[in-house]
Amino acid sequence: MEKTSGKQFLHPRHWPTWFGLGLLWLLTQLPWGAQMWLGKQFGLLMFHLLPKRRQICCINLELAFPELTAAERFRLNRKHFISLGRGLLETALSWWGNDEKLARQTRIEGMEHLQAAMQRGGVVLLSAHFTSLELGGRLLAQHIPLHVIYRPHQNPLIEWRVARLRSKRYGKAIPRDNIRDMIRSLQQGHVVWYAQDQNFGHKNSVFAPFFNVEAATNTATSRLSKLGKAQVAPFFTLRTETGYLLRFLPVLENFPATSILDDTTRINHIIEQQVREFPAQYLWTHRRYKDNPGGGDRYILYPKENRCKSHNTPWSP
Repeated sequence: MEKTSGKQFLHPRHWPTWFGLGLLWLLTQLPWGAQMWLGKQFGLLMFHLLPKRRQICCINLELAFPELTAAERFRLNRKHFISLGRGLLETALSWWGNDEKLARQTRIEGMEHLQAAMQRGGVVLLSAHFTSLELGGRLLAQHIPLHVIYRPHQNPLIEWRVARLRSKRYGKAIPRDNIRDMIRSLQQGHVVWYAQDQNFGHKNSVFAPFFNVEAATNTATSRLSKLGKAQVAPFFTLRTETGYLLRFLPVLENFPATSILDDTTRINHIIEQQVREFPAQYLWTHRRYKDNPGGGDRYILYPKENRCKSHNTPWSP
């Protein structure tokens, strides 16, 4: 975004956004436990006010966890919305959180894998869309220079404010469609933080199993690794009872392979392992399984009514 003083955002039409940002900033000044309690309440509110997203989550859980009972999936659905609410507060923490407080709440596991990869050149730091994803970049940037891939916000005021914060936190911020800049950063030996696990349709995708269901999956990681001559190191940000776990896994050896499908299946399996350990924290409200190899939309094929409705126990976690 073009550099600007921000005077154009003083117009009254932007005042509601300013109010929302100010409220989020105030909430980040509360103790972490209070923020997580409020996040839980936001999540429960969203669970009741967003029936379409609740239904998407319900369908995803039916596809991914057929071994669970309907009541178990319902409880997991609600826990996911609680995690979403907490993720909202964590996004604000990623913008305005105190470095020292965040550092005290962060535990790092497997950093030696990333350090070994960095000695060999550029690194694709492969993440997934867990609800603490935004905060993960902020926590990691306290330890290493980091180039981040981001999706520009549709609200111009929020994008302007966040761009200013990114310029302070990260070595470089790259729009997700700017593949050329990503490759350049990797060729220069930088760590590029990237998550490929969302469904953007058939373009540059293959169908690969994710929880034993064929899902359209972006193949960009293989291309970035090959063109950028970079290592791929899996990295996940996970919320614990007392703070956050930054988990690094061993570098993917013999990657990319000769088969894009094999690469993509391998990545999906790695992400699935982490999701099974922290199932409520994965972004199940995304239409991950929308595309079907046989054609059609899996979500349209399901009945429109909320399949989880009969198990409703409104405000219990």
